Amino acid sequence: QVQLVESGGGSVQAGGSLRLSCAASGYTYSSYCMGWFRQAPGKEREGVARINTGTGTTYYADSVKGRFTISRDNAKNTVYLQMNSLKPEDTAMYYCAANHFCFDGAPRERHYSYWGQGTQVTVSS
Repeated sequence: QVQLVESGGGSVQAGGSLRLSCAASGYTYSSYCMGWFRQAPGKEREGVARINTGTGTTYYADSVKGRFTISRDNAKNTVYLQMNSLKPEDTAMYYCAANHFCFDGAPRERHYSYWGQGTQVTVSS
């Protein structure tokens, strides 16, 4: 059973940066599709970015492209989300998710089997 634990959330002013981490355990496959999602109050969960831990292939939602970077450290079984130039609209609970393979296109909730508990990001203006 894959377990995911996020960390690194917090409060920051607009224009600032945060780095989220997702530590995974219980891996049984050589590579996974790892995604970051976010959900603001009253809104649907949105796929922000994903990475294939085997190939390094990434995907970003248009709303974060050029500002966020997803990366992985396979030796540590950890995936990161570097968030720069943060905006108040980035405020949300951020979740890490994993699946045995990646689907094409934007990350969708139904494409992921394992989820972390989330970490809160708050950006003030």
